Amino acid sequence: ICALNGLAAAAGAAGGLDAIARLVKVTCFVASDPSFTGQAQVANGASEFLIEVLGEAGRHARSAVGMAVLPLDTPVEVELIAEVAA
Repeated sequence: ICALNGLAAAAGAAGGLDAIARLVKVTCFVASDPSFTGQAQVANGASEFLIEVLGEAGRHARSAVGMAVLPLDTPVEVELIAEVAA
């Protein structure tokens, strides 16, 4: 859901999904206990979704980061950096 919302926001800012030339970077923030080390696996769902929707243009660099808490107590936050077609 976070990846879908991020993609919708990027498409809205770019002028539509077709205006996104490619995704450059995705950062996934995961609210997690200090003993949890599966942040990358949580982020895999976002990455796989974005590649499924955008194809090769959806391949991106990625970071997955564990956080003690996120705004509004959300469990996951996804940040996208996209290149807009000229």
